[in-house]
Amino acid sequence: MTLVDTHCHLDFEQFDPDREAVLERAAAAGVGRIVIPGVDLAACRRAVALAERYPQVYALVGLHPNSADELTPDGLAEIRSLTKHPKVVGIGEIGIDLYWRKLSLMEQEAAFRTQLALADEAGLPVVVHDREAHAEVLAVLREARPAAGVALHAFSGDRAMAEAALELGCWLGVDGPLTYKKNDALRALFAAAPLDRVLIETDAPYLTPQARRGKRNEPAYVRYVAEKLAEIRGIALETAAEATTGNAARFFRWES
Repeated sequence: MTLVDTHCHLDFEQFDPDREAVLERAAAAGVGRIVIPGVDLAACRRAVALAERYPQVYALVGLHPNSADELTPDGLAEIRSLTKHPKVVGIGEIGIDLYWRKLSLMEQEAAFRTQLALADEAGLPVVVHDREAHAEVLAVLREARPAAGVALHAFSGDRAMAEAALELGCWLGVDGPLTYKKNDALRALFAAAPLDRVLIETDAPYLTPQARRGKRNEPAYVRYVAEKLAEIRGIALETAAEATTGNAARFFRWES
């Protein structure tokens, strides 16, 4: 059985002292591939460097909405250059964040649109960060959805948003919150969502699954997400693993 962690901040300093052990535990849990998203320019560089170092690691490059002020002409040129790396499999995480609001909605949306256009130029899929900005993100995607595909990272919208996103051809990312005791609405949503449009992820070191709450999240724990997904859909863990691993292969265009 093979799993894929499609969104893990393995480049963060929390992992520096024991990254090798983290990767060993991931392999022992069946995790065959890990995708590291970009957050700012420095994180993009680190993600690519780790992808070069470890065969099971791949990178996304892009600016998180809270780092959108780095999208200067030079910043955009650097991201464009990084998209040509053979282990860069997408643009992300990009989008809109109205929880922190470190930058204005206008600034965030402009950076979002610019990076969506870059994804089309590079022929790469995008991974979208959406925090308390469901309507705003959907509005942009309706106008500027890149042809290679869109995944909504850590999907937190309601059923109506899920239906709208699926109609646009988006994929839904799910992580630790699926396992939280008071998250019945999210479980109901992913019990009904098309299985062939679901990606499992950790967002490590954040969003630790219920069984490990209070501890740093890590790629091995994506197995808890897969187990809960299998449980709520009434299917075997192996079936959920095979489906979501195949989904990641199609979305990121690597061999399954």
